[in-house]
Amino acid sequence: MIELIKKANIDFISRRKTFILASVIVIAVGLVSLIIKGGPLFSIDFEGGTLIQVRFEQGTQVENIRNQLSAIGYGDATIQTFGAENEFLVRVKTSTKSETQIAEIRAAFASINGANDYEIRRLETVGPKIGKELRGDALMAVLVAMLGIVVYISFRFKFVFAMGALAALAHDVLITLGLFSVLNIEVSLTVIAAFLFIVGYSLNDTIVVYDRIRENIKTKRRDKFMNIINASINDTLNRTVITSLTTIMVALVLFFIGGEVIKPFSIALIIGLVVGTYSSIFIASPILIAYEDRLVEKQ
Repeated sequence: MIELIKKANIDFISRRKTFILASVIVIAVGLVSLIIKGGPLFSIDFEGGTLIQVRFEQGTQVENIRNQLSAIGYGDATIQTFGAENEFLVRVKTSTKSETQIAEIRAAFASINGANDYEIRRLETVGPKIGKELRGDALMAVLVAMLGIVVYISFRFKFVFAMGALAALAHDVLITLGLFSVLNIEVSLTVIAAFLFIVGYSLNDTIVVYDRIRENIKTKRRDKFMNIINASINDTLNRTVITSLTTIMVALVLFFIGGEVIKPFSIALIIGLVVGTYSSIFIASPILIAYEDRLVEKQ
């Protein structure tokens, strides 16, 4: 393996309170944003409704589209530019399954620059009941994944290790979800997939450090537990940095050239990769210090 960091000897643990405080502040900001906005900004996948990607040959303004939709009862529609200047993404909360309603929206678009001036490039409809079920299933998927992780780490290591890993995973998910709320980015099914990826990636990083801690506890029994954790993090730091950088590079490529549709997914990956790497160093391992005596005695 390439060595970007050789013989690192960084004292991470002595600064743990500062980093934990920083994490608490970021999480608090995200939670306040979620409370103010009444929860995450869910996409049509979870809320139900209709999403329309429309492209106009001639230039038009968001207000023009809103005025025409308001005239037919869809004044609360969310409208935003999408990629090109003359392309828009329109989200209508009320599910428009019937052909009559879709025809009304088409007529509204046609009234802007003419019937031949616009092209509907994407049309997705989700019923409110299905959206609610998907939201419940997505939450259950994340919770089941975390529960499985607790069981796995408790079996492979000790229960206290599982608590450290669970704290790191909750930390990663809360920060990512909070930043999505602050940035007004929708949570869709693809974003939930990114969340599950974050959980797995963060766990992988944490287990690598935990493995080294377990080994060092056996070989360095006379050292202070804080020194053992520091040594373990430094031993795995090169591997952690290289793995994170290469994965983040892929996520950045998706962000810049993957297109608008995949952008929320790539943003979740970038945030999650950075936060997941951070938590495996500054959250998961330092939490074990609270159980220092118990851990050393049981080895």
